[in-house]
Amino acid sequence: MDNLVLIGMPSSGKSTAGVLLAKKIGYGFIDCDLLIQGEEGALLCEIIEKKGAEGFLQVEERVNAGLYADRCVIATGGSVVYCERAMEHLKTIGTVIYLKLGKEAVKERIPSFEKRGVVMRGDVSSLDELYAQRVPLYEKYADRTVDCGGKTIEETVTAIAASVGIAL
Repeated sequence: MDNLVLIGMPSSGKSTAGVLLAKKIGYGFIDCDLLIQGEEGALLCEIIEKKGAEGFLQVEERVNAGLYADRCVIATGGSVVYCERAMEHLKTIGTVIYLKLGKEAVKERIPSFEKRGVVMRGDVSSLDELYAQRVPLYEKYADRTVDCGGKTIEETVTAIAASVGIAL
């Protein structure tokens, strides 16, 4: 299956760049956060509030591990890297691309983690701790890494395509 799977911190551009990339290369687009919201009938922040971080991750793992697509750009939720079974599955159906964004840029883009629906796992309670916890996981699962720091969304789309040998 010829999919491009985008992972990275919340606000790194997975959904925004993903849909633009899909349009430019003639692929379908799947937003896993929207799939989760649709299946659960609630916003991400409501699911996290109701089920807790671990309960949300069970839903995220089920949705991502059960995903089948061909010739799609897949924008995952930022916390999917906590879900080993889901990540193993995603790696079998496509190329996993880590959209790397520096901690300061993430802070600028996300004023409120609670309203955004960001999973804070374990004793993590700050962006600094979240960043330190997740970056090694993104790096572990990535087949390619695209540094999005200082790039416009169009530059990010071009860089993602170039990382897999697609000229736009």
